[in-house]
Amino acid sequence: MITIRGAGLAGLTTALVLLRRGAAVTLYDRAEGIGAASVARFAGGMLAPWCEAESAEPEVLELGREAAAFWREVTPVTERGTLVLAAGRDRADLTQFARRSEGHETLDADRIAALEPALAGRFRTGLFFGQEAHLDPRQALFDLAAKVTGLGGILRCGETGPAQVDLDCTGMAARLRGLRPVRGEMAILRCPDVAISRTLRLLHPRAPLYLVPRGAGLYMIGATSVESSSTRPPSLRSIADLLGAAYAVHPGFAEASVEDIGAGLRPAFADNLPRLTHQGGTLYLNGLYRHGFLLAPAMAGQAARLLLGETEDETDRQRQPA
Repeated sequence: MITIRGAGLAGLTTALVLLRRGAAVTLYDRAEGIGAASVARFAGGMLAPWCEAESAEPEVLELGREAAAFWREVTPVTERGTLVLAAGRDRADLTQFARRSEGHETLDADRIAALEPALAGRFRTGLFFGQEAHLDPRQALFDLAAKVTGLGGILRCGETGPAQVDLDCTGMAARLRGLRPVRGEMAILRCPDVAISRTLRLLHPRAPLYLVPRGAGLYMIGATSVESSSTRPPSLRSIADLLGAAYAVHPGFAEASVEDIGAGLRPAFADNLPRLTHQGGTLYLNGLYRHGFLLAPAMAGQAARLLLGETEDETDRQRQPA
């Protein structure tokens, strides 16, 4: 029996990989319900390795290439690419983004309007990353839990578990050297009068903002690069920035209702890359930073290999789901 503390994104994903390889798994989580204490519920759910490579280490692109294929087996995935845009005053940032990334095509105003008719006449140029995708993080956590229990995994909510477990996936609660919090802030808007079908990234002087359609007139707008350990709700200034970005995308968002506002602390190391660390007889999977849904499948595979004592070849042979 492999024991895991933390039934958030990393813990559930690793449990699923282990179960598919024939292991018995029990997860413990202090929260009373799935996702209740998981920072992943504030995520954008973007499976965007080519976009992330603009500012991330090369490993992010390498580890994230197969994420969409993993998630298709778990939860609905919208595969319509990512559109990167900038207001006129920030167009130089778009040029820089293009130089630092790959896997995109440059669009003019007509092409932007063809992809997203609601944006006709609003942006002169943009970048389109056609291979990228997104998912609904909260739905994905529930679907992950259902897959885990469906394969015989034991999920114990409201319990911290034994003093020592095989795998710790508790994020900022883990006592790991060099771990720091990066605050992510988000708002969910309901605006059925605006029809946007793919993830938009709006380049912004302080930090990129993103708008992710959730379906049924819902949109998530967020920012992920706020260096802070505060757990308080987003400030008025932060919310004004988020809502202002939505309005910059389309003035129809002025009539949107705000369905939810939240913030979470995402664990990161100095290089913003995830790590697997052995400490005191426990393996720690941590440091997913803002790349949680993108990197969790690959990191879960590495963790499973270590926990099961598999060789690289054995892991590759068993990579396909049962």
